[in-house]
Amino acid sequence: MSAGPFYADDARCLGAYDDRGSPAAVVTVWSAGPGKPGLVEPMGVHADHRGRGYGRAITVAGAAALREMGSSSVRVCTTSSNVGGIAVYKAAGFKARPEIGDRIRNA
Repeated sequence: MSAGPFYADDARCLGAYDDRGSPAAVVTVWSAGPGKPGLVEPMGVHADHRGRGYGRAITVAGAAALREMGSSSVRVCTTSSNVGGIAVYKAAGFKARPEIGDRIRNA
């Protein structure tokens, strides 16, 4: 992600490793600038490491990175079908907001 065109000084990619040094979880966070909200997304945990707290830990670390960049708050946007992601975000202290329907245009 850090090599992409939208990654700049206001984004961070963080990784978490298990005790053997294997990658366990990753997160990318995006800051809108000092005093503005930051965004956590995407976050992922390797299948071999799910259910062990890595998702919560990397999400909290991402929120801390946003705080260091001056973000006023932290938000996450994910689909309601992402049951595992929603559980991780709740475990990290996020509160669910009402769903917002997507708008699509028929081609």
